[in-house]
Amino acid sequence: MKTNVTYIVSFINKALAFEWLAEYLDKEKINLHFILLNKDNSDLENFLITQNISFNRITYTGKKDILKAIYSTIKILKKTKTEVVHTHLFDANIIGLTAAKICGIKKRIHTRHHSNYHHAYYPKAVKYDKFVNYLSTQIVAITNVVKRILIEKEGVSENKIKLIHHGFQLQNFKNQNQNLIRNLKIKYNPANQHPVIGVISRYTEWKGIQYIIPAFSELLKKHPSALLILANADGEYKYQIKELLNTIPEKNYVEIEFEKDIFSLYHLFDVFVHVPITYEMEAFGQIYVEALTAEIPSVFTLSGIANEFIENEKNALVVDFKNSDQIYEAIIKIIENKIDVNKLTKNGANSVTNLFNLDLFIEKTTQLYLSK
Repeated sequence: MKTNVTYIVSFINKALAFEWLAEYLDKEKINLHFILLNKDNSDLENFLITQNISFNRITYTGKKDILKAIYSTIKILKKTKTEVVHTHLFDANIIGLTAAKICGIKKRIHTRHHSNYHHAYYPKAVKYDKFVNYLSTQIVAITNVVKRILIEKEGVSENKIKLIHHGFQLQNFKNQNQNLIRNLKIKYNPANQHPVIGVISRYTEWKGIQYIIPAFSELLKKHPSALLILANADGEYKYQIKELLNTIPEKNYVEIEFEKDIFSLYHLFDVFVHVPITYEMEAFGQIYVEALTAEIPSVFTLSGIANEFIENEKNALVVDFKNSDQIYEAIIKIIENKIDVNKLTKNGANSVTNLFNLDLFIEKTTQLYLSK
């Protein structure tokens, strides 16, 4: 007999992880349904339609809609005879787990997608994290950092936590269409500037972009045609980032708010840089995995999942937190071939193959739903 599993997600437009789960979870064992808490239509909704996967969209714009959304979710969970609820992201956790508890659903799971963000920036929100932890019968921790925060800072029993790393279709980052790459290059680097330093991070303080820009400014002294590409270029730290960008000639940087073809975008970069400001600010940090899979020589600080597998000068160059000088020196080491770049990238690609294999992720997730 199949197990009825309902995913509840909030404010998601496009997310490859949910597409992969929808496509590859064993349909002989699991009936999968989605509840999408969104303002309107989304890429994920369109994907579910093409895959003929059942879903409901609850029109949801924020806190004022919570009670109505809980009521609507209860009705859907009863109608679909849901046996397992799995929620993702803050609003979905509150609404979905509350509804599941009212319905008497015995297996209530949430994936913890943030790390110590609330502890560091919004301590009043920690009580909501603890409420979600209470409502959950199981919690998926995506890294050991997240697991440690749940146990040490929020008092969750280790028995309640299941460590499952994200999985990826790694070949998507390797087997690239050269025409797509060429089109993106024409779009974002028409003057064929070199070297290209790539960053894919929202404009938020803890991502550390404010330490990359001074390093890039120093790089321009030796490499005046260098180009800084900043993707996902939006967020609450935008004003501060703009102030720093004013110190760089406009021809030397490009801001990209959204690029759908993330697979091809990586292949525009000569060096990739990702430098969160503490070891636990990233809950996971999938761009660590993506950049290494795409075989882009990378400069990292150790945050989130990087703590578990990144080794300095083996699969990437590691720099200290909040250190523009070290970021600059690491970039120079790569672009001026002061290190065996080919060995670095090959080791990087090899290091992610077994750890973040999609089949392993699907297998562990399936076991989570079917276990008694």
